[in-house]
Amino acid sequence: MSEKIYDPVFATEPAVLDAFADFVAIVRQLRRDCPWDREQTHTSVKHLFIEETYEVVEAIDNQNWEELKKELGDVLLHVVFHSAIAEGEQEFALADVIETESAKLVRRHPHVFGDTAVSGVEEVLANWERIKLTEGRNKRGVLAGVPAELPGLLRAYRMQEKAAAVGFDFATAEAAWVKVEEELGEFKKTVEGDLPADEQEGELGDLLFALVNYARLAGFQPENALRRTNAKFARRVQYIEQKLDAEGKTMAGMDLETLDRYWDEAKAAGL
Repeated sequence: MSEKIYDPVFATEPAVLDAFADFVAIVRQLRRDCPWDREQTHTSVKHLFIEETYEVVEAIDNQNWEELKKELGDVLLHVVFHSAIAEGEQEFALADVIETESAKLVRRHPHVFGDTAVSGVEEVLANWERIKLTEGRNKRGVLAGVPAELPGLLRAYRMQEKAAAVGFDFATAEAAWVKVEEELGEFKKTVEGDLPADEQEGELGDLLFALVNYARLAGFQPENALRRTNAKFARRVQYIEQKLDAEGKTMAGMDLETLDRYWDEAKAAGL
């Protein structure tokens, strides 16, 4: 972007620009001189990119800022490395990545870089989705851009969010809860009626989708909520394992009464 439309106070310091230029040069040289780096493709390293992203999330969950610094560096490495691959294949350049994203940020924030007035966050999000729909790659519809590869709860949340931004939503969290109760009733009928497994699974999916809707409208991120519960479950199971290990025992074959007793101990200990 040749024209500087941002507040000069946010201009990057020369030392940061130099550090970034050195980093890019290092990655490009690795691509040329390292046998492993040289043979990689977009496809061969894509799973590593996903792994690094989850490690960023884990560092945030643990509030480990030193680890977050390192993991963000790994994500940056993948961005630059994919760009280096693309440059070698004459697909696009790193500058294209940066300029495209900068232009998108400016375009989707007319209330910051233009004359559009907004009343708050909800209007900002609604404008964001409306602007996306005018962009060429989003001609496919409201839900375009929500990756099919996202975890199920997160994908449900993002699809609902996008639909809500164009007015397709429950009026209140209470209204969404009515839907949860309706779907719970339908799921119970399939279970109690011993209907085929695929029908039960379909109703279970509807129930989970309705719960995500309620969570979203109530101000919760269901993916984060489930991650917290998963972590809590893991801590308590580890506590049980440690207790049993001290007795020379394992969870396998242990009676449920003993397992529940240690579970309650872990819970009382705040784990």
